[in-house]
Amino acid sequence: MFETARYEARRKIRGTLILTAGVGAYAGFIVWYFTVLEGVDYEDVFADLPPAMLEAFGIENLSTIEGFLGAQLFSFVWLLGLGLYFAYVAGGTVAGDIETGRIDLLVSLPVARSRLLVEKFAALFVPMLAVNVLGGPIIYVFVVAIGESIPASHLALTHLLSIPFFLVCGGIGLVFSVAANRATVAERGAVATVFVLYLVESVVGGADEYDWIQYL
Repeated sequence: MFETARYEARRKIRGTLILTAGVGAYAGFIVWYFTVLEGVDYEDVFADLPPAMLEAFGIENLSTIEGFLGAQLFSFVWLLGLGLYFAYVAGGTVAGDIETGRIDLLVSLPVARSRLLVEKFAALFVPMLAVNVLGGPIIYVFVVAIGESIPASHLALTHLLSIPFFLVCGGIGLVFSVAANRATVAERGAVATVFVLYLVESVVGGADEYDWIQYL
């Protein structure tokens, strides 16, 4: 059972290792950069920016390690960057097989098409879990190494709640992958959709009269 899921998961191991290493390296750079900017009066730097923009980009309290990580790492790399990544990867799951003709071999197997689809999508759990399970401790170690502290429970909850978000991004990519016959079309459509949704949520989140839109 789950031969397709295991096969697809093995194909993603190398990319998962590269992704996790890249995110970990960037997290280390951001934590180090926080020490370089120690003593900078962020309130004066961003005093002229409208409150909506500060909230949209997570620029609220950059003088603490939590606020700095939230603005420089989680708001962009974790939400936007990884969200786009999983939408892109999911966009090529089915459309890529259709474009190469591999789908003919897959549907000829004595396995329901719905099961094939579920197992191919389930393989995305490999990078999703790896980047969160390994990324959290890496960030925590970097923070402790510079003499700062961050609540481990808050960090763990952040990574735990990232998984449903990544699943939604992957689901958007899967919809495009099923609807399109070319991988590039599905991947670009998924990436564009997630990016637009991110912008909409960021913009309307700071406007009281339109804040209901971000919960749709």
